[in-house]
Amino acid sequence: MTLGQVLLVAVLVVPALGAVAVAATPRDRAARVVGTVAAALTLLAAVALVSGGRGWFAWSAGTPAVRPWHQVDLPWVPGLDLRFHLGVDGISWPLVVLTALLTLLCCAYSLWRVPDGGSGRALVALLLLVEVGILGTFLALDLVLFFLFFEVVLLPMYTIIAGWGGADRRRAGRKFVLYTLVGSVLLLVGVYVVVAAAGTADVVALTGGAGLSRGTQLAAFTLFALAFAVKSPLWPLHSWLPDAHTQAPTVGSVVLAGVLLKMGTYGLIRVAVGVAPEGARWAAPVLGVLAVAAILVGSLVCLAQTEVKRLIAYSSVGHMGFVLLGVATLTATGIQAALIGNVAHGVITGLLFFLAGAVKDRTGTGALADLSGLRETAPRLAGLLAFAAIASLGLPGLAGFWGEAFAVVAAIQVGGPLWLTLGVLAAIGGALTAAYFLRLLRQVTHGRPSPPVSGVGAGLAGAELTAWSPLVLLALAIGLVPALVLGVAEAPVDALIEVIHR
Repeated sequence: MTLGQVLLVAVLVVPALGAVAVAATPRDRAARVVGTVAAALTLLAAVALVSGGRGWFAWSAGTPAVRPWHQVDLPWVPGLDLRFHLGVDGISWPLVVLTALLTLLCCAYSLWRVPDGGSGRALVALLLLVEVGILGTFLALDLVLFFLFFEVVLLPMYTIIAGWGGADRRRAGRKFVLYTLVGSVLLLVGVYVVVAAAGTADVVALTGGAGLSRGTQLAAFTLFALAFAVKSPLWPLHSWLPDAHTQAPTVGSVVLAGVLLKMGTYGLIRVAVGVAPEGARWAAPVLGVLAVAAILVGSLVCLAQTEVKRLIAYSSVGHMGFVLLGVATLTATGIQAALIGNVAHGVITGLLFFLAGAVKDRTGTGALADLSGLRETAPRLAGLLAFAAIASLGLPGLAGFWGEAFAVVAAIQVGGPLWLTLGVLAAIGGALTAAYFLRLLRQVTHGRPSPPVSGVGAGLAGAELTAWSPLVLLALAIGLVPALVLGVAEAPVDALIEVIHR
C-alpha cells in the first residue's frame, strides 16, 4: 500500500480502535486521555491526506469528475459487485479535516468538563464512533458503503443527546432519530434505484449520470434530495434541529452543527447532483426556492428567539440555506460557495456553541431575558462571543462572508426573473442575519449585569482557550485566505460542473 492509502485507512481505523480502547480503559480520566490521543492521531492523518494530491489549481478539461488523490478499492461483497471503495479529493478533504479537528477539540474539552448524565469515558467513545461514521460518509465512493457510514452516526448521536442532554433530552433524541430514519429510508430506496438501473454502486463511474435514463435520474434525485434535505436540514424538514441542538450537551451541539449537518450538503453535491445531474437540473428552481425560504424563515425565527442555543440552532437553518442555494445554481461559483460555506459554518457555529455552553455553565441559564452585562463581568468571554457572532453574520474578512456572498452572486449570475429574485431575497436574509446577531450581542453583553451574570468571573479556563483558539484562528485564516478551501476544491468542482452540464 502507498502512504496515501495507509493514511486513508488510518483516518477510519484510528478513531474506531480509539473508541474500543476508551471503552476498555477502566479509569474514566485515563480513558478520556486515550480518546483525545486517538482523535489527535486521526487529525494528523487527515491533514496528511493532502500530500500527493493534484495541487491547488491543477485541472484539465476531459478528466473524470471524481479524481481521488488517494483511494482504496477492495472487493467487499463480490456476489453483489459491491466494493470497499474509499477516496479523498478536494471536495471531501476540507470536510474530513474539519471533522477530525472538531472531534479532537470536543474530546480535549471533555478532559476538563464532563456534562451531567453519564461517564466521560462513554461520552468520548461515542464521539469517536460518530467521527468514524461522518468520516466514512465523506470518504466512501461506493453508494452502499456511503449509506452504511451514513447510518453509523445515528445511534451514537442519539445516545449523546439522550444521555448527556438537557431536561427534555429524550424527546429531542427521539425526534432526531425519527426524522433521520425517514431520510435514511429515502436514501436507501434511492441507492437501490440507481444501482438496479446502472448495475454498479461505484460513485466514480456513476458521476455524470452513467447512462441512466431521464426517468431514473428524476426519481433518484428526488429521493436523494429529500433524504439529504432532512440531514442538512432544509425548510420545512428542519424542525428536529432546534430541539436537538438545545438539548444536546455542548460537545454534542458542536459536532452536530459543525459536521453532522454537512453530511447532507456533501451528499447532495457528491451523490444527488453528481449521480443524477438531469434530475438536478430539473429540480434546481424548487431547491433554490426552498433554500431561500430557509434563509428567510430561519432569520425571522431567530429575531423572535428567547434562548441562546435555540437562536444559534435556528441560525444554522439560515446558513445552510445559503449553502443549498449555492448548490441549486449548479454553477462553479455556487458549488464553491456551498463548499466554503460548509467549512465556515462548521468553524463558526462550533465556536458559537462552545461559547453558548460556557455562558450557560457559568450563569445557569440560556434565557436572553436573564442575560445582560456580560462584558462588565467577563469581558474576554463577551469579546469572543462578539467575534463569533460577527463572523457568523458574514462580516468581510471573516470566514462567514465568502459562502453567503458567493451564493448570492451565483444566483444573480444564473439570471432570469426567478434567480434574480432569489438572489435579492437571499441578500435580504443576510441583512436579517446581522439584525438577530446584533440583537443577541446587545442583550447578552451590554447593559447592567443581570443577577445570573453578576457572579461570573472574568477568567477563562486553559481547556476553554485550547478548544476555542483553533476555531478563532481558522475563522480569520479562511476569511483572509479563502483559497485554503476554494483553491483545493477548484479542480474537482470544475470537473463536476463539466459533467453535469454535458
